[in-house]
Amino acid sequence: MLEQQLVNALSLGSVYALFALGFTLIFGVLGVVNLSHGAVFMVGAYGALQVINHFGFPLWAGLLFAFLLCGLLGLAIDFLVLKPLRARGAPHLIPMIATIGVGIAINSAMQGIFGAENLRFPAGTVSEESLTLGGLHLTALELGIVLLSFVLMGALMLSLKRTQLGRAMRAIAESPKAAYLLGINVEGLFYLTSFAAAGLGGLAGVLIGLYSNALFPLMGQPMLHKGIAVIILGGLGDVRGAMLGGLFLGFAEVLSIAYIGSDMRDAVAFGFLFLVLLLRPKGLFGSLQERKV
Repeated sequence: MLEQQLVNALSLGSVYALFALGFTLIFGVLGVVNLSHGAVFMVGAYGALQVINHFGFPLWAGLLFAFLLCGLLGLAIDFLVLKPLRARGAPHLIPMIATIGVGIAINSAMQGIFGAENLRFPAGTVSEESLTLGGLHLTALELGIVLLSFVLMGALMLSLKRTQLGRAMRAIAESPKAAYLLGINVEGLFYLTSFAAAGLGGLAGVLIGLYSNALFPLMGQPMLHKGIAVIILGGLGDVRGAMLGGLFLGFAEVLSIAYIGSDMRDAVAFGFLFLVLLLRPKGLFGSLQERKV
């Protein structure tokens, strides 16, 4: 049924968009393609699972813990890895390579601690109740994913557009040096951006873990590939593009599974991506202008 497939696609696309928001926020403000973001995503899922399993926390507390844990992890990556490279004026390729190493180290550490086998959230973590509207069947998980994702995306968009903090972050995205001369605390906002972006990635990890009912140390790798595709499709550094690109990828995947086959899911989704970029190489909302130093 097409309507049901569209609901499924909206749920999956919302998680992709949430993951890509953190990804594109780091690139837009710090000018770094953070390839450890997939590992941070995985840590969020494992963190929530541990506090729910061992301390009996409800899901909302697990989500909050995942956000804070991953935010602190993102802050540590910025302070220990990205800040020294910024201080040395390293070219853009160097931080990207460094974050690859960070991501591999995190994945290996988590595999050593928890093993390589699949883990699952305990039964009853999410309500089994569902809502039926006409021919549509909406589970509590699907509704929660869509609502949480859109609330967070809307809050981020409003804060960037309407608040003094958002204007300062947009100024840094345009030119960190000019922002510093205007009295903006550039380093402080770099830290805040790293915290918020990693926190969003952690929340996406929990939601995907619930949606797929499987957690494993390398679960962030395919999501990282999709996140890169999404931010390129939407336009590097553009929040609106990350949102729409994530939804686009989710719809392409679900509809290809429903009408073509699961084996062709990635081929169809990334094939559509390739066609879009042939028509619009800079992405949906991207700009060909270079960031000023």
